[in-house]
Amino acid sequence: MALLNYQPPTRPYLKIIYRDDAVVVVDKPAGLLSVPGKAVEHRDSVYTRLARVFPDIRVVHRLDMATSGVMIFAIGKPAQSHLSRQFQQRTTKKTYLAKVWGRLPGASGCIDLPLSCDWPNRPKQHVDFFNGKASQTGYQVIDSGPQSSTVKLFPYTGRSHQLRVHMLALECPILGDKFYAHPVAFEAADRLLLHAFELKVISPLTEQPCVFTSPCPFT
Repeated sequence: MALLNYQPPTRPYLKIIYRDDAVVVVDKPAGLLSVPGKAVEHRDSVYTRLARVFPDIRVVHRLDMATSGVMIFAIGKPAQSHLSRQFQQRTTKKTYLAKVWGRLPGASGCIDLPLSCDWPNRPKQHVDFFNGKASQTGYQVIDSGPQSSTVKLFPYTGRSHQLRVHMLALECPILGDKFYAHPVAFEAADRLLLHAFELKVISPLTEQPCVFTSPCPFT
């Protein structure tokens, strides 16, 4: 799917939260690709910007272009293998913050709905009980108002658009979501109100737990 009028933010150009000899952790702004797209006009990305400073930078995970927050990159192949294994084995702990339409069915819970690509409408995903991959998301409501709620989201799996589709499945689409929100929820925010707030990993250097956070820009 082409990115129309791709105009990634440049202020700040690159916000680094933490770095050592094995990792670089950044605070990705909404509107910037995690990795470069195929078209020349889509080359600008977090990875591209980092590679100008760290030639041996390696990708281990991604965030949707519209999502902001914590992203970790590896420096060198050994660190990449170490971190990639953590993501594959689901030993990382990820916490997101979102503002969603309406009220969730409880103060906390777990959404367990399989997901697959909605091919006629890609890159959209959808709930698919026949061919979908197992997908689980925990949630905890932080605040509820007349029309929207602020929630913490804990993805146990890492499917494409997982949090967005799981919130839609509860009839609580994320505000500003151009793919899944109904018109009123989409127009309620000028961006997708989804933020990667916290990431817990094991350091490739020390083998000790590390926690990285990014202040949420919309709560």
